Amino acid sequence: MVSYKCSIIANPEGNAWSFALEVYKRLRVRNKKYELNEVSVKVFRDGEIKPKIKDNVRRKNCFFIHDSSLEPAEWFLQLALINEALRNSSSQEISDVLPYLRFTRQDRKDESRVPVSSRMVADVVSFYADRLLTLDVHNPSISGFYSVPFDNLYSFKTVVKYLKKKHKEFLENVVIMSPDAGGAARAQSFARRINIEEIAVGYKTRKKAGEVSDLKITGDVKGKNVLIVDDILDSGNTLIKAYNSAKKAGADKIGAYCTHGLFTEGVKKMGCLDLLVVGDSFPNPALKETKAEVVSFAPLFAEAIYRINKGESLSALFD
Repeated sequence: MVSYKCSIIANPEGNAWSFALEVYKRLRVRNKKYELNEVSVKVFRDGEIKPKIKDNVRRKNCFFIHDSSLEPAEWFLQLALINEALRNSSSQEISDVLPYLRFTRQDRKDESRVPVSSRMVADVVSFYADRLLTLDVHNPSISGFYSVPFDNLYSFKTVVKYLKKKHKEFLENVVIMSPDAGGAARAQSFARRINIEEIAVGYKTRKKAGEVSDLKITGDVKGKNVLIVDDILDSGNTLIKAYNSAKKAGADKIGAYCTHGLFTEGVKKMGCLDLLVVGDSFPNPALKETKAEVVSFAPLFAEAIYRINKGESLSALFD
């Protein structure tokens, strides 16, 4: 059996570099064949970009760790061009590591004359790359858009372990809540990992996209701690509505866990929460100045990359 070297690739000027460095360090402990390779992005005067991979990747298994915090259009263009560069440089296998997979909320044609953007991203990734590795994807069914293996990691095991270590008292009298009906299965999955059978679910109405007009709760939260679980924290409006509704229903302490903290309207408005935990899939330097707690998924991705490179099972990570 041929043994290929493995190259971890990231932009040292980007916000994902520290994440990639932590992944690399953990992999090097397991096997010295893992290498860290840099990609630079030159910007021309007219705005065109030219990525360049620093070191040789010929016949190497390449894991490109992309910066989720880039503007969406820039994120997509860099992804496509770097994949093309890797393919054109005779890499053995290309795996796109996208901790936060953009455009996943545009997974269907919800009105006339709009694209199914998730499928378009899938087409481009599938054309150049051999695999995609992501975390808590918004809609797991979009894996059907991809013609290459689509590995979706789950954050719950890591987060539950963190909460049991740091916030054991909060979990002693807790109800897991989804802020909307679409996330009920996610909340149930989280609740099972802390041996809870019942959950609370918020039902919201919107006047328009991103604007929640009302939110009502089904489930008993009176006198209990409430942990609101969601995958994406965008503006935070839904989370604030869920907080207000839970508080009105008699909840004691109210916290939230969101995998991908975008905070498009800032972090300060989340100050009402007794506990806020987010993942590091979306790098946000502003979090350092808040009481938000950040859980690192670098160890999870390092283990997943190691297993992929060795041909071992990923599902064992979530048993």
